[in-house]
Amino acid sequence: MDLFDKIAKTMGGPLGQHQKWSHGYFSFPKLEGEIAPHMYFNGKEHLVWSLNNYLGLANHPEVREADAKAAADFGMAYPMGARMMSGNSKYHEALETGLAEFVGKEDAFLLNYGYQGMVSIIDALVDRNDVIVYDAESHACIIDGVRLHMGKRYVYQHNDIESFEKQLERATRLTDQTGGGILVITEGVFGMSGAQGKLKEIIALKDKFNFRLLIDDAHGFGTMGKTGAGTHEAQDCIDGVDVYFGTFAKSMAGIGAFVAANQDIVNYLRYNMRSQTFAKALPMPMVIGLQKRFELLKSRPELRDNLWKVASSLQKGLKDNGFDIGITDTMVTPVFLKGDLLEATSLTRDLRENHSIFCSIVVYPVIPKGLIELRLIPTALHTIEDVEVTIKALSIVHEKLKAGEYKENVVVA
Repeated sequence: MDLFDKIAKTMGGPLGQHQKWSHGYFSFPKLEGEIAPHMYFNGKEHLVWSLNNYLGLANHPEVREADAKAAADFGMAYPMGARMMSGNSKYHEALETGLAEFVGKEDAFLLNYGYQGMVSIIDALVDRNDVIVYDAESHACIIDGVRLHMGKRYVYQHNDIESFEKQLERATRLTDQTGGGILVITEGVFGMSGAQGKLKEIIALKDKFNFRLLIDDAHGFGTMGKTGAGTHEAQDCIDGVDVYFGTFAKSMAGIGAFVAANQDIVNYLRYNMRSQTFAKALPMPMVIGLQKRFELLKSRPELRDNLWKVASSLQKGLKDNGFDIGITDTMVTPVFLKGDLLEATSLTRDLRENHSIFCSIVVYPVIPKGLIELRLIPTALHTIEDVEVTIKALSIVHEKLKAGEYKENVVVA
């Protein structure tokens, strides 16, 4: 069979099969205007709940100024080359030092991107004799890293410590034979459900089993804990996390990521992460801009306070109005409704066209069939009025959904 014929027969894959009618509206939509809670979609102003701009730093005037000045001073090309060869700078190293101290580790290493960074961390840490044990609801970057692993991997039921211990027992029996080690991977904050990973319970099992713990804290860095250092700070278990991964794409509203651990492990990763060894270094405007974002993250606790004020108000209002928001105990706010794909798209179009509310829609295969998830991401820039308007709109469309009004036709006034 011709390769392209085979691709055509899959109709674009589980998500791509819908591209003909969804592209530009439900998938790959264009939000325009200043990055803020109110932006333009299809030429009309919408209240937006889909941006991971948790602390509102994307368009902070000090950030914009730092970005612009760095671009003027250095251009977009500097430094040229990969960090190992010719692309290192004192600015990259200073940011690494600050990040390591902030998250409670000896050293840190900057990564160009979060997704490929996590894939490469996993690839570097384990070999064919090692076993990976990971949470069933791990982010796609973890899943893809695990898929590349040439040794065994065991998955445990989401946040289920009994299931986790059973997989550790299996992994221990195997590594006793291979002479390998065990890498446990979970998330600090699960981005779809908003649940925290059970870090303390996992770490407690180190007394019984020999393993190392890697956490992906993309959503927890900058939002969780007394200082915003992360979910491991919030759960008071910083020392028990062996390798800490955070991204700049969420709280820092930028590009890139970092990995932090003891100095020996970070040095090992510096010389063995293929995604960094063979890739150009982060451009200087991004690095200097990240330094300003990091400074504001640490020095402006009111930003994090307002994020949580908005998130708490949103979640309380949703629950008071009978919505199912699952088990979230973080700022990530899912709204679970019962319905099929047609109903999901009709409801979402109604929200956008008639209520000017823009939020992400999640359906099968990301979540089980028969469920619709509206994923709301509060930020420090949202207001209580935004919350009230949103809950009112969601209540209206929820009643229509329950009445079956979205089963046949898209509802647009």
